[in-house]
Amino acid sequence: MNVFTRREFVGTGVFALAARAMGICPIDRIATPYKLGQFVLNASGKEGAFDKISVDCPFVFHHNGRFYMTFVAFDGIGYQTGLASSEDLIKWNNEGCILRRDPASPFLKYNVAMNWILRENGLYARGGLKQVEGSYLGVYHAYPNQGLEQGAAAIGLCRSKDLRSWTADPPCLRPEDGAPWEHGGLYKPCLVEDKGTYYIFYNAKNRTDSAWHEQTGVATSKDLKEWTRYAGNPVIPNGGPGSPDEKFASDPCVLQDDGQWVLFYFGLDARGVARDLAAAGPDLFHYTKCDRILIDVGPRGSIDSAYAHKPSVIQHKGDLYHFYCAVSHENQLEPEIRGISVARSRPWT
Repeated sequence: MNVFTRREFVGTGVFALAARAMGICPIDRIATPYKLGQFVLNASGKEGAFDKISVDCPFVFHHNGRFYMTFVAFDGIGYQTGLASSEDLIKWNNEGCILRRDPASPFLKYNVAMNWILRENGLYARGGLKQVEGSYLGVYHAYPNQGLEQGAAAIGLCRSKDLRSWTADPPCLRPEDGAPWEHGGLYKPCLVEDKGTYYIFYNAKNRTDSAWHEQTGVATSKDLKEWTRYAGNPVIPNGGPGSPDEKFASDPCVLQDDGQWVLFYFGLDARGVARDLAAAGPDLFHYTKCDRILIDVGPRGSIDSAYAHKPSVIQHKGDLYHFYCAVSHENQLEPEIRGISVARSRPWT
């Protein structure tokens, strides 16, 4: 399949309509090449804290005049979900854990990682949240065992009136109910509503051993109860040999722009390098991959020398801010350093 950029369809009228209909990558509208080069949120390192070891998987939104970020934190036992707030998208205040594991729950005993809250769809919108029947609607994934991503994870919905106290439903998507490409477990979900239909995008792995691959699919629902996996899954498959997503095509962030849909995701290549990528399509099921890496890893010694991945994108004053998990790991004798950073579409001053 040919891969084009917007520069090949300049202007308006017939060319712009053709570009949107084909799912041409709007690279000039989504590029964020200017990295801040430092963490905006990192682990506390405090004994007993929910974020002692690492923070990961940002989701950034706008609410009541401020910006907020949910994030996934690891304490050595499993994942829990935190909240941070900011006025400028650069300086962030960690407000603590908002969704904790529940030892009495068969599916939240060790982990509960909320990755998305239903928000307005526009890439260049403010990033405000939507409510469903008077509540904010989130989506989580949870692993069944103690440790870092141990076992085949499932996906479920959660609800809140105030964004700080959440009630989790039982899982609505389980790996064993899906196709072979997702039997190893379900990862980071993204929840979208469009024209009365709800969509959960998620990446999944085909097996639980060390040789797995990850790809991205979607399931739909009209009532948030019965979910149907799309027959054409995965909608973002792995690329061919030598591609930046040869092994993983993961962590979807799906937003609408200029009459088409943009699916931000990260790819892992055969060398083990993770970078943020994107694809675009005329609807929520069909995408053409962009031919440019959006966020690449940095040089040795930088905060993202190992991985630059797991996108969350929001607009502020006409600029796009692309948040991502930055990881450095200079050698095997030292632990990796993992935190959240940001790049944007305009140079930093």
